[in-house]
Amino acid sequence: MIHPLTYIHPDAKVAPNVKIDPFTVIHKNVEIGDGTWIGSNVTIMEGARIGKNCRIFPGAVISAIPQDLKFAGEDTTAEIGDNTTIREYVTINRGTKDKWRTKIGNNCLIMAYSHIAHDCEVGNYCVFSNNTTLAGHISVGNNVVLAGMVAVQQFCKIGDHAFVTGGSLVRKDVPPYVKAAREPLSYVGVNSVGLKRRGFPLEKINHILDIYRIIFVKGFKLSKAISIIEAEFPATDERDEILSFIRESGRGIMRGYTSRTNDDIS
Repeated sequence: MIHPLTYIHPDAKVAPNVKIDPFTVIHKNVEIGDGTWIGSNVTIMEGARIGKNCRIFPGAVISAIPQDLKFAGEDTTAEIGDNTTIREYVTINRGTKDKWRTKIGNNCLIMAYSHIAHDCEVGNYCVFSNNTTLAGHISVGNNVVLAGMVAVQQFCKIGDHAFVTGGSLVRKDVPPYVKAAREPLSYVGVNSVGLKRRGFPLEKINHILDIYRIIFVKGFKLSKAISIIEAEFPATDERDEILSFIRESGRGIMRGYTSRTNDDIS
């Protein structure tokens, strides 16, 4: 299952049924799980931890050292979960002493030419379209979709079930369940299509939409909007997740509704 023109360092741990195509290089201190396929001309560098049944397409570079001048050669990792697909020429850097790892979850699809920098944490079932770029120290939740050519600034957070449209520049945190678009990045509605696909009932989607109308559409200051939501909305997992995300935001959340975005509210 391993082509003779592949180089594998003697200290690498490769499961017996991994398939590796020619001209790929596997460095030391690498672990690759059962059922994974690695295409030709892939470079897997020190610190890579690749799960089961992954697919890594030609030209990808996994676990190269961070593009961070503060990196001092510390022993860090780049971890990829099970059933994740890494397409052509994706680059994923390993961590620094800040978090000691870069981590991508299970069942993700990272499309061609995307870049995930040091100390990023990406959840499960995420889809990053072509040329998506994550700077360092970014946190992305579960079931997040980033369309083509999205660029995310360092230390930003993107919540569960969010959708960011193509070509967007993400400079502020994106709360869970929303659609984000325009320049500067703004709330343009709840990701109702994605939520329906994942089995959210209509009443729960409407509940989320009502919360975000208070936060983004009604024109309240954020502190006032939070007070109204706590007083008038029943405690639910979704309400508490939204409020916790906003309170814990380090960069502040993206901008809200303006008249220019009226047609995008769903």
